[in-house]
Amino acid sequence: MFMTKISRRTFIGGSAAMVALLSTPEWAMALITQPYPRLKIANIKDLKVGEPVSFNYPDEQSPAILIKLGERAIGGVGPEGDIVAYSSLCTHKGCPVSYSKKRFVCACHYSMFDPAKNGQTFQGHASEWLPQIILRFEPRTGNIYAEGVEGLIWGRIRNILKSSKISKL
Repeated sequence: MFMTKISRRTFIGGSAAMVALLSTPEWAMALITQPYPRLKIANIKDLKVGEPVSFNYPDEQSPAILIKLGERAIGGVGPEGDIVAYSSLCTHKGCPVSYSKKRFVCACHYSMFDPAKNGQTFQGHASEWLPQIILRFEPRTGNIYAEGVEGLIWGRIRNILKSSKISKL
């Protein structure tokens, strides 16, 4: 393995420069924000309580589920604040999750997540919550759009892949 020796002065100087760079709000935000596409998922008139709508977001390799819960939810949109969406990949090993009986259930190891509480894990091996899709509801048209992801999609180091192609609306 090739290792380069650096002096203490070089290390401290580089560290100070990095701290200065990251303490500038514009630079820090540029490093942590990602350009999410805006995607129309559904119209509120087509949703029924407890019936999931499958879609892909933020790209074609990222399955997700939109659900109208029938009860107010954290991060919920719509007139009742009860429409939420989540990545449908379990945070334990990436197995698919499905919506059943007011919860998301992992088909592989039976981790369970609460869609009304930010996708919080309440049973099983998963130690992280399901990534929640950030939604926007437009009252004038009734359209529901995905506009971002809160949390990291399983198996990724970034939610946005460099080659992501998804139609923007």
